[in-house]
Amino acid sequence: MVRAQFSAETAGSGEFVRQPNRFTGRVTADSDSPPGGGPDAQGRWPLEAGRYRLIWCRACPWAHRARIVRGLLGLDDVISLGTVDPIRDERGWRFTLDRDGRDPVLGIRYLAEAYHTTDPGYTGRVTVPALVDTVTGQVVTNDYPQLTLDLSTEWRRLHAPGAPDLYPAALRPELDALMAEIHRDVNNGVYRCGFATSQAAYDAAFRALFARLDALSDRLADRRYLMGDAITEADVRLFTTLVRFDAAYHGHFKCNRQKLTELPVLWAYARDLYQTPGFGDTVDFDHIKRHYYGTHHAINPTQIVPLGPDESGWTTPHGRG
Repeated sequence: MVRAQFSAETAGSGEFVRQPNRFTGRVTADSDSPPGGGPDAQGRWPLEAGRYRLIWCRACPWAHRARIVRGLLGLDDVISLGTVDPIRDERGWRFTLDRDGRDPVLGIRYLAEAYHTTDPGYTGRVTVPALVDTVTGQVVTNDYPQLTLDLSTEWRRLHAPGAPDLYPAALRPELDALMAEIHRDVNNGVYRCGFATSQAAYDAAFRALFARLDALSDRLADRRYLMGDAITEADVRLFTTLVRFDAAYHGHFKCNRQKLTELPVLWAYARDLYQTPGFGDTVDFDHIKRHYYGTHHAINPTQIVPLGPDESGWTTPHGRG
């Protein structure tokens, strides 16, 4: 029997099937709840500066996208930020980077505590990002795709002056379709390669991943960003996978047809974004490698963390602007 990294999320065919997001509350501009109140009858939490705390891990691509969007929109002083250790123990994500091992705002040692405050019977995997209400200690949402879209739309009146429109209304049908393809084949596709427990499941995920990367290379050959001349949510979502590709996915997840550095268009595109304020300054390759190689024991039982690859290439000229 092949050992699965997450047995509850592995189908009989050996395919990795990611668990659904448990908490899907939303902070909205039209919530009927008063300041300090809980969700209204429709589950909408009130929009309040300083009330909510975004819990992220520097290693996690899903959490990384929320960190980037928060910064690009100028919400750093509106939504506080808590950071968990890249290494999980048997209780999950830990606040061991903070003094006394507790988040200084929420006062908890494990993100699981906030999950169980919200749902005492929760038994699934605890994930980041999580937007936590500092008034009740409850998780508002761990629904990472909707969270970043809401930051662009529902939080608009709290954006910094001149903040970019990462989710333009006129482009949403095309954006949504593109992001769905990127999620299926690339963002989640690398995990479908890495967590597969059958050759057939791995082969299918591998082929879909590189077919999509080839298509994205073609798309980006004559445009700077995925939707044209401006950065959108789609670029954020693709970047957080690309920046981890050579450091983790190429070797650890066996996504090894080519390295990112061997895909000229995508490598230049990724460097362009990395060198854009709000992107590269949020990347931590040490945390990325220590998390992937140090916590997936079924894939890397020795927990040896590689010393490479060389990171200096990320700051070399990209020629795309």
